[in-house]
Amino acid sequence: MLPWSDVDVPKLDFLAPPPLVHDSASQAEHQLAVNREVKIYVCGITPYDATHMGHAATYVAFDTLIRIWRAAGADVSYAQNVTDVDDPLIERAALIGRNWQDIATEQTELFKSDMVALRVIPPQHYIGAVESIPLVETAVHELIAADCVYNLDGDLYYRTNQTNLIGSIGHLSRHDMIDLFSQRGGDPHRVGKHDPLDPLLWRAEQPGDPAWTSALGSGRPGWHIECAAIAVEYLGPTIDVQGGGSDLKFPHHEMSAAHAQSATGVTPFARTFMHTGMVWLDGHKMSKSLGNLVFVSKLLIDGVDPMAIRLAILSHHYRTEWEWTDAGLAAAARRLENWRRAFACPNATTDCSVELAALLANDLDTPAALNLVDNWAVQTLASSSALSASASNRVQRAVDALLGIK
Repeated sequence: MLPWSDVDVPKLDFLAPPPLVHDSASQAEHQLAVNREVKIYVCGITPYDATHMGHAATYVAFDTLIRIWRAAGADVSYAQNVTDVDDPLIERAALIGRNWQDIATEQTELFKSDMVALRVIPPQHYIGAVESIPLVETAVHELIAADCVYNLDGDLYYRTNQTNLIGSIGHLSRHDMIDLFSQRGGDPHRVGKHDPLDPLLWRAEQPGDPAWTSALGSGRPGWHIECAAIAVEYLGPTIDVQGGGSDLKFPHHEMSAAHAQSATGVTPFARTFMHTGMVWLDGHKMSKSLGNLVFVSKLLIDGVDPMAIRLAILSHHYRTEWEWTDAGLAAAARRLENWRRAFACPNATTDCSVELAALLANDLDTPAALNLVDNWAVQTLASSSALSASASNRVQRAVDALLGIK
């Protein structure tokens, strides 16, 4: 599957500091490597509905990480999946009477266009679940060889007693994990499972369900093994960052990491696990199941500047939960206009580009970074004498390169 078109990112004439980020597993700050090829895997969408603001916030956050990481001198290799066959997609297709492949294709293309508008750098490897099926088959065979798989009426399950990762990222009690597992695609109460938390690796063909022929039997892959197989194939057995929304800590990231480690025998799968906070609307977490969504594509159709959308997202720290409001979007639009006025001003104030990079290297402190540029813009617009035009150009390049604001 082809990713969206690339983004033109200006080169800076200085090196940013190595990024320091929060690791969900250790609950401590990790300094990321910059003196070698570094690898990041960010979980992609299940394309059964358009890109909502929760999606956008996650991909803008990790785009910001990639920007500052590259500015620090790292060679970043980035992979992302598209879960273009899964229960929610199939259920949506049945509900509205459409072909699930058509919905997946349509919504994936819409997602790509939203990413282009928001100036999100595309991954080098953009892999759909359907095209990853041969990789999944290989990974499951490796898990079978490692005695990590059992068969339940043709369905293949992973033995969670073969890993110590369950509970290590989400930091949840077993009771809470079982409760959440049923809400997030699991089947903890299925009779015959060895452990309620054992996840499905391969689902045997069922009437009316899409299926593919394989040595595992006719069927389709589970969710967690998809990401593990793609990440190992395209990035290797150990990656630097596994990223996604905070709702992926458990079960998805714990289980996909467990699959990867059990299949390859290499530990760790990810050196750092990074997660974004949830976005809320009208007092409830924004989610497809609730239907309380603000769509990027709808805002763009309504004439909202995509850079204002990006600024509205960046005004919140990536790890916080926050509420999407019309007032927040209006404030972002005013901020964007003010910045553009400052960059167009013949007067220029001091160069804050190095300080901007330092703020972003500190666990992506975008609220502080935006305030820094606000202050720079105020000083520039208030200046009564022409100073250095090169200072303004350097700040504008840094805002473009590091914050993604054109």
